[in-house]
Amino acid sequence: MATRAEQNLDRERLELALESARLGDYEWDMVRDVVRISPRMSEITGLPAGEWPAEKGELLYRGVHPDDRARTQSAMEKSMREEGRFEVEYRRIRPDDGRTVWVRTSGILACDEDGRPISACGIVQDIADERAEDDRHRALMAELDHRVKNVLAAVQALAVQTAKRTTSLDSFLSTFSGRLKAMASSNELLTAARWRGAAIAHLAAAELGGIAPGQTRWDGPELFLTPRAANALSLALHELATNAVKYGALASENGRVEVRWHRIADGGFELFWTETGGPPVSPPTHKGFGATLLGQVTGRELNGEATIEYGRGGVRAHLRAGPAAVVSRPETVPEAPALRKIEVSPAAEGPTDLKGARVLIVEDAVLLALELETGLSDAGAQVVGPAYELAEAMSLLGSPIDAAVLDANLNGLAVTPVAEALAARNVPFVFATGYGDAGAPLGFDAPIIRKPYDVTQVAAAVAGLLADR
Repeated sequence: MATRAEQNLDRERLELALESARLGDYEWDMVRDVVRISPRMSEITGLPAGEWPAEKGELLYRGVHPDDRARTQSAMEKSMREEGRFEVEYRRIRPDDGRTVWVRTSGILACDEDGRPISACGIVQDIADERAEDDRHRALMAELDHRVKNVLAAVQALAVQTAKRTTSLDSFLSTFSGRLKAMASSNELLTAARWRGAAIAHLAAAELGGIAPGQTRWDGPELFLTPRAANALSLALHELATNAVKYGALASENGRVEVRWHRIADGGFELFWTETGGPPVSPPTHKGFGATLLGQVTGRELNGEATIEYGRGGVRAHLRAGPAAVVSRPETVPEAPALRKIEVSPAAEGPTDLKGARVLIVEDAVLLALELETGLSDAGAQVVGPAYELAEAMSLLGSPIDAAVLDANLNGLAVTPVAEALAARNVPFVFATGYGDAGAPLGFDAPIIRKPYDVTQVAAAVAGLLADR
């Protein structure tokens, strides 16, 4: 039989363990109908420490939030009756300061030889932080669901409006793909900043940085836009850049595009797009969706207005945005987008010829993999795979392979082992990924094509890799 000193030591050890785990404990002597509340439980619940009349358990149940009491009492009594133990989470209103706290309590029931309950002992844990984290997680998931639905709705509207104003499938695919990439660029910047805002300079770099090197310039103070305004400006810059490449200043080697912006007195901003040195321009005879987007959607989404002039010197656009389009500098600001490593215009370069090339496809999204397989096969390639999992990709490395298209992430696993194996065999590959430059595996001198992409662009990239060998 343990001595009193040994019992005290055991009790001290238990108290230390409970304190380290931030737990409080209590004992309910059902024979004497008293409850002993530990100091730590008192800190958590606000109940006074010490031994108090249990009132047949009413003392413990009294502080349970009215909305939780029936459920909590029923669950505890049912569990004790059927299993001899219990665990339940509920809100408790502290009697000392009236605050509501979330707690988790668990314990066991002790019975005499005849099965009559004689005592219950349990522990109480403060789970306010855990519950707050759960609430934040649910809020984030709800916000993510909201944003995904908004993006899908915007993509659907973009597809419908583009289709209404194009006369051929090829024209639709080219135009829609470009607009989709503009949306993806702004969303990538917003994601990096935790959807707190995107810098105008970054949006301009994303749209102009990879086209006509040396012919484009952008400059202005650091200004950050709301997600709504950022998407609108990204699409506007894309439409202007596309028209400049097709018909305006960037259609000529001597042409130049300059984009400047500044803040205005009311807190908004003005942006000026100026083309010089290109061929003569005139107002379009047919008003397409791009013109509608610039003239109406951009102005409204920026809480301002947009105007376009077709002068002898080139196109001039003036965008004016209201203060609601501008946000303060986010806590997390991504670096300026790197210039795209590949900018291919399949229509200008002609059809890609991959006849006889054995190309490995590693992509975990089935629809994208099928699209890649069709596109590469149409170009004459012999497709190896597709591989949807990392292990599946590794098992295909023993096959003859001339080049590969790799998604950077396969169901949560980095594609790095595949890239390392290919690099060791001097097999060239391209990353086709939604992570962009910063999210692709580091340490590889490989081109990166960001999703959403045109499959013909991927085929052209593969052809370029094979031509360089």
